[in-house]
Amino acid sequence: MLKDKDVIPTIAVKDIEVASRFYEDTLGLKRFATEGPDAVVYKSGMTTLFVYQSRYAGTNRATAATWILGDGFDGVVQALQQKGVTFEHYDDLPETTRQGDIHVAGKVKLAWLKDPDGNVLALASG
Repeated sequence: MLKDKDVIPTIAVKDIEVASRFYEDTLGLKRFATEGPDAVVYKSGMTTLFVYQSRYAGTNRATAATWILGDGFDGVVQALQQKGVTFEHYDDLPETTRQGDIHVAGKVKLAWLKDPDGNVLALASG
């Protein structure tokens, strides 16, 4: 039924202006469309990310979106560190070690960060 349909990650935020500055200035996403005064659609690779204002923002403690970066992983992590992004550390993940801000699970590198509302965003090398 849905296997051939696109899916859009959807992230709730408390203040669309604060969130827009983070997603555009910090993460470097480009605004694709505005959906009224309280929602923005960003283009990211071949997909889109829908960010909208909600009173339920920040209640999700799990990962809301993941970017697969391939060989560009280290460069993106370093660029975000230079912009002052703080990465999350999870020392209880099975079969995963941590090297600074980067978690390593086999051949995959992972890093997690939060947007201004506490939504968890992930970066993965592959």
